[in-house]
Amino acid sequence: MNPSKLVRHIAIDMQRLVAEQTAWHSPIVMDILPNVLRLCKGFPEGTLYARFVAPQDIEAAHGSWKAFYRRWPMITGARLDPALTDLVAPLAALAKPDQVFDKLGYSVFSAPGLHPALQQAGVETLILSGIETDVCVYSSALAAIDLGYLVVLASDALASPDEQAHRVVLDRLALRLPDQIKVMTTDEILATCEASE
Repeated sequence: MNPSKLVRHIAIDMQRLVAEQTAWHSPIVMDILPNVLRLCKGFPEGTLYARFVAPQDIEAAHGSWKAFYRRWPMITGARLDPALTDLVAPLAALAKPDQVFDKLGYSVFSAPGLHPALQQAGVETLILSGIETDVCVYSSALAAIDLGYLVVLASDALASPDEQAHRVVLDRLALRLPDQIKVMTTDEILATCEASE
């Protein structure tokens, strides 16, 4: 694995929406931010940023997402300050517009255009960081596997408000797919890339 065209790092949902005092506030974002930032700087041209973006209102959602947004109406576009969908400041300073993908569901592959962009670049391996390990990150990992990517979970650059679920993904579920998911620390990822240059 090296920071070439075959590898991309995706920072998932590292947004003001969860870092600041909102209904989705989760202090864990700041806990993992240093390692996410290290990965972003380790892959300056090879990092993509996925942001969760809600529909304008409940009626614009489809299927079971309507029930989801009935529980979280304050997150819909009509009620949320649009600036809160921005990346947290250290990442926003690094991200170029063509590196940011807005996703409509849990998986990063619900972001229109992401998979074609990865395919066009010849990407084979995805390094995932961000939140939440047991929801958006794991959903993205499984979708990536179905599309043929090797997935690397950056264990110390991932977090969830549910620590037990976070640990289950890293310690049990990921290990069930050893040919398709690797669990590595930030140091291990960066060292592997440096060694292969």
